[in-house]
Amino acid sequence: MTPSDTALGPVARAGVGGTPRPNVSFEFSPPKTPEAEAALWEAIGRLAPLNPSFVSVTYGAGGSTRDRTHRTVLRMAEETDLKPAAHLTCVEASREDVNEVIRDYWHAGIRHIVALRGDPPGQIGGAYAPRPDGYNNATELTAAIRAVGDFEVSVGLYPHVHPESPGIEHDIDVLKAKIDAGATRAITQFFFDIDGFLRFMDRVRKAGVSIPVSPGIMPVTNYKALKKMAGPIGIQLPQWLANLFEGLENDPETRRLIAASVASEMCARLAEEGFGDFHFYTLNRADLTYAICRVLGVREPMTSEPKEAAA
Repeated sequence: MTPSDTALGPVARAGVGGTPRPNVSFEFSPPKTPEAEAALWEAIGRLAPLNPSFVSVTYGAGGSTRDRTHRTVLRMAEETDLKPAAHLTCVEASREDVNEVIRDYWHAGIRHIVALRGDPPGQIGGAYAPRPDGYNNATELTAAIRAVGDFEVSVGLYPHVHPESPGIEHDIDVLKAKIDAGATRAITQFFFDIDGFLRFMDRVRKAGVSIPVSPGIMPVTNYKALKKMAGPIGIQLPQWLANLFEGLENDPETRRLIAASVASEMCARLAEEGFGDFHFYTLNRADLTYAICRVLGVREPMTSEPKEAAA
């Protein structure tokens, strides 16, 4: 890096180059309507050429999207070259019900599951009460998945402290228990406090955790909706973020520009800090994620341009 480069911000420095191309993964949600399904597959078509490590499909609170998740994952596997990862939770299901889903995925050729405890039906962040005949937590679920087959298993990780946890050390112990049960990757919940996240990750690595950890990136265009989402799960939003979106309730285009700027700067800074895996919560839209990936140097393969005919 030249002296003039050091005066640049993280996004401009990313454009200069010098950091390796990171691995990216994308999260989608199963659509509820034909229109939403068309939008989902349009987003998948735009992002697939970026060659993600995997793409995940969410599982609604209480297992409410079980069938739609299953159909979406299988369609990805059958119609694309993507590597789909199916979300799976413990909520409102017996152990045998969950095991049946795992076996179905194995027989369908799916080799990656995102194992999450999950939220009660209609209560994101609500108190979890396991069924007597169900799995108690994501650690037990991870072990069950690995007992069925040699799956890759991703697990969740809060970027600071889980809202039900007594502290960071407990969170790290839970993560290590998941790894002992067979987890191969951790994906964090979204966050905006980069310095706090870096301090957290220092403690995670010092505790001996060596599996890949993918920062979860949420390109936010609607601050009010983000606040509603973040509150129940204990994600604190910094005041500077609120200031950026203040007064833009009726200006979606400016909100999109700010969202791209914020997420691009976060990712570029994290790449400079040595993070080589990023997981994007796409909200079934491609535009912002595609732009941020370009900042990170993640681009679709170049195609040769046809030569212009001689005059």
